[in-house]
Amino acid sequence: MEERGRLIAASLGPGDPELMTRAAWRALEGASCWAWPVGRRDGESYALALVARAGLPKPARLLPLDFPMTRDPVALARHWQVAATRTLEVLREGIDVVFLVEGDASFFATFGYLSRTVRVLDPAVKVVVIPGVASPLAAAALEGEPLCAGEGSLAILPGTAGFERIERLLGEFQTVVLLKVRPVLPELLVLLTRRNLLSRSVFVERAGAPEERVVRDVETLRGRDVHYLSLLIVHCGQGEALA
Repeated sequence: MEERGRLIAASLGPGDPELMTRAAWRALEGASCWAWPVGRRDGESYALALVARAGLPKPARLLPLDFPMTRDPVALARHWQVAATRTLEVLREGIDVVFLVEGDASFFATFGYLSRTVRVLDPAVKVVVIPGVASPLAAAALEGEPLCAGEGSLAILPGTAGFERIERLLGEFQTVVLLKVRPVLPELLVLLTRRNLLSRSVFVERAGAPEERVVRDVETLRGRDVHYLSLLIVHCGQGEALA
């Protein structure tokens, strides 16, 4: 059997190259091939831009992979299959493929879909995951408040997970972090207002990137568009007594 290259997830952190681990840096420096997800029509990649800010030179082989921003499972499965097939072509040449991941590869990342599909097509492929700083941790550092302390409880979920579910968790946990809030931000602000939690919430956008933004008066976000890499930290407080 021909020797396969390894599929390596290089977790880059949320946006600041200084938060990249030494392990990820070494993997990128020594790589013959980088791959990264492209999810927008303009072809831009947040992960690739992060590596560029780090000053790391690109290898000779580059593998942008199309992962469209859609929730259609049929369309997504088709694109994962195409991306995995293209990745596998390189791996079967005995070349390692280092996949650029913003944040952490095990935390709401595209890499999980890619690695599972590659291993279905070829179980002999070895997958290596280099962990990194996830966005809620970077956002909490910017806010200057701990996500949880002592016996505190923490829930992290997408803002698109359903408002009934979110409202229930707001009453059960001390802190709730809502990711991917862009498409539902107006509705979330209404919910937080009704629960008297608006003043205990902080909005963070593109943590660590040059364009990062921290909004403590989240009321000012009403009617405004935000970046897709944004989250809300909600300090519920009373939830811990009910957990």
